[in-house]
Amino acid sequence: MTSKHAKDPRKWLRTAQTISEALPFMRRYSGKKVVIKYGGHAMGDADLADKFAHDIVLLKQVGISPIVVHGGGPQIGEMLKRLAVNSEFIDGLRVTDAETVEIVEMVLSGKINKSITAAINKAGGTAVGVSGKDGSLIKARKLQRTVKDQDSNIEKVLDLGFVGEPEEINPDFLLELDKSGMIPVIAPIGYGPNGETYNINADTAAGAIAAAVGASRLLLMTDVAGVLDKQGTLISELTIPKAEELTQDGTISGGMIPKLETCLESVRGGVDASVILDGRVAHSMLLEIFTDCGIGTMIKKA
Repeated sequence: MTSKHAKDPRKWLRTAQTISEALPFMRRYSGKKVVIKYGGHAMGDADLADKFAHDIVLLKQVGISPIVVHGGGPQIGEMLKRLAVNSEFIDGLRVTDAETVEIVEMVLSGKINKSITAAINKAGGTAVGVSGKDGSLIKARKLQRTVKDQDSNIEKVLDLGFVGEPEEINPDFLLELDKSGMIPVIAPIGYGPNGETYNINADTAAGAIAAAVGASRLLLMTDVAGVLDKQGTLISELTIPKAEELTQDGTISGGMIPKLETCLESVRGGVDASVILDGRVAHSMLLEIFTDCGIGTMIKKA
């Protein structure tokens, strides 16, 4: 031990105490699967990205099986701009024509996926980057959305191009990777019945995968603290009925609604609990999994 460490043993005592307090949670989650949707500020900040990679390796080291599903909207937008390809959004979803979906796949399955994989490997893990096409992981169908004309009140179907949603997940592929000690890092690209390529919302893909593998937890990393009440205070826990009630009365609105719907669907599909947490907070996954209070909003059946 260096003299510097010897002069300040309080830091190491706190560290030892923290590790000791985490032991019951390590035992609880040992052998369990945790699906993490990785995106937002946490993915764009170099320091947070480095901490994320180390935390993923730590989860694996203590016997948890992490599965990472990542987004990449800002990076896709940047590449489309560089290539002078116009991109339109409807209800928060990117309209994806044949030209655009090729670029989306290139960015998601290429640069982003491999950089996350490399970061986890550098941190000491054994990560493997895949997309939903690999191992027939995500069979997709075209996403159908309707919009109501305000004047005529008639609903019309929106054509979002090659935007899809999961139809079928192949969990065996992920289970084989897990048996080999590998950490899957998944780009949310699916394949259609005729070989089409579909761009899938990363939250939606993560929720479907969590349900298919029987995950103990689905963690959605966002750029907000979690679900807030009308006074702006974090709601630490929600049941399915309460979440539906808060959506109906307008407490939950805007971009939080699709994230919450993903959490609800995953819990209905068999996930023990889903959590919306703030990816801007360093080590947010560890705080959520290895402490009593957690830091986000947990959604459970009852």
